Amino acid sequence: MLETTEKFERITAIPAYQLVADAIEREIIAGRIRPGEPIGSEVELAKQFQLNRATVREGIRLLEQGGLIQRDSRRRLFAGFPHYNRLATRISRALVLHEVTFRELFDAALAIETAIIELAVAQVTPQDIAALEANLAHTERVADDPAAIANLDTEFHDLVAKSAKNRVLLLAAEPLNLLIFPTTELILRRDLEAAGRRMLQAHHMYVEALRRRDAVSGREWVLRHLRDWRKGFERAGKELDQPVDVVYSKHRRQSSDGA
Repeated sequence: MLETTEKFERITAIPAYQLVADAIEREIIAGRIRPGEPIGSEVELAKQFQLNRATVREGIRLLEQGGLIQRDSRRRLFAGFPHYNRLATRISRALVLHEVTFRELFDAALAIETAIIELAVAQVTPQDIAALEANLAHTERVADDPAAIANLDTEFHDLVAKSAKNRVLLLAAEPLNLLIFPTTELILRRDLEAAGRRMLQAHHMYVEALRRRDAVSGREWVLRHLRDWRKGFERAGKELDQPVDVVYSKHRRQSSDGA
């Protein structure tokens, strides 16, 4: 008789409020309910779903957190625009589930960051430059804190993406940044002085290229910056062809063991 191994966890029922949120979200994402259009009151929705009002209210609360539902001054419910960070987190989770590798992230980031810098060179404003310079100044002040530098690195690339004035590219870049972010701190902790210095130099050159509206220099520094990240990643003992979640899991275990 063949022995079987347990591969599946016990199936749990999805809460009714989550089903409410999912049903409304599908209609908004599909475009059948447009941003600004009413979706009905909590009482009306409770009747449609044949659920109690408290359950519907909890589902609505989930959607309000992500920006998909908004209320006006009279507490009426309308479809809204989803928050960028909610979408980015969802896409990041999907990338992890599909077992994407860091090599794939590198290749995608190279294409997206190049497109961003080319548009940013044409679209950047003095206000954008000022925000980037403030980020650089802040980074210089926390030069001995890897976690703070990693956070500011993510903020820097988000500011560059926003300066391109293209929401599609902004949405495309955010999930990649969320997945790359933990590796930045890992690289910095291994060689803070050298890695931090190279990162800051690259960021300064980004800003200089934007200020001079020099697309050629901008593309060159995108390539140099990403190649430097790749080298630092490999020097930290990580493999580009491993799925991102495998690398993170190993890093979490090592951090826990060393604690």
